[in-house]
Amino acid sequence: MQADNSRHLIQAAQRRSQRTRERALAALRRMDATGKPVSFDALSREARVSRSWLYAQPDLRAEITRLRERSHPRPQAPLAPNRQRASAASLLRRLEAATERTRQLEHDNRQLRQALAEALGTQRATRILAPVPDHDTPGMRDSETPPTALKHTHSSTPQQQRPQRICAGQQHDQLDGSR
Repeated sequence: MQADNSRHLIQAAQRRSQRTRERALAALRRMDATGKPVSFDALSREARVSRSWLYAQPDLRAEITRLRERSHPRPQAPLAPNRQRASAASLLRRLEAATERTRQLEHDNRQLRQALAEALGTQRATRILAPVPDHDTPGMRDSETPPTALKHTHSSTPQQQRPQRICAGQQHDQLDGSR
């Protein structure tokens, strides 16, 4: 039976991990003390460790991010020079002008809605009160003759049939057979 050497392997891996961590921390302190820019890439080269290992260490990752932010703060929105910045009074005047413009547009909108309502009411009243045309086909003009309003007079031969105009009332009556 073979001897179990796994505890020796575990201890060796722990020592190697501890040395790697110490190397990374020492390199991080050196970079911070000398003012070198701190980044994952720079620290991995300085400490001779992989970037993926640095990303996998939450405490080192947080410290790298903190130092990187301190040495390279994120750029703020560029500020305009003092002579180009608006004063409080200027901003107040612009706000008042915008408010007045909004009031004027709301007033115009109310007037347009009222005019539209009146126009639609007039249009509806005209349709309701308009004279009734002498035909019963919707949408047909008085000058047009509905196609069904032509009747054929029968003569002895079909070639002699002539169309004859009839009005809508006659057509209806003729269909009933009452006239």
